[in-house]
Amino acid sequence: QVQLAESGGGSVQAGGSLRLSCAASAYTLGSYYMAWFRQAPGKEREGVAVIDSGRSTIYADSVKGRFTISRDNAKNTLYLQMNSLKPEDTAMYYCAAGHIFNLVAGDYGNWGQGTQVTVSS
Repeated sequence: QVQLAESGGGSVQAGGSLRLSCAASAYTLGSYYMAWFRQAPGKEREGVAVIDSGRSTIYADSVKGRFTISRDNAKNTLYLQMNSLKPEDTAMYYCAAGHIFNLVAGDYGNWGQGTQVTVSS
């Protein structure tokens, strides 16, 4: 079981940037695929980006070219750099660890508590 804790959320104006971090408890984090999901009020949780132990990534079409996922296995930390933020990016952002390389929430068994991102126009 991996314990995950997100940080870095906040309120920004459209066009601004935020960097989310996710600290993981497992010393074997490198064996997990790590992902970011988000959930806006009244909407289903959606995948944002996932990264394998190397540099392979998958991004949702809605964030391609604006968001960058990265990881530091030595620090057991996952990151999400978010640039050119839009009001529609407003959501609770969650990090997740799993063993399938995709953006399907049901395939991930380890979740953090989330960090809120609010983008105003």
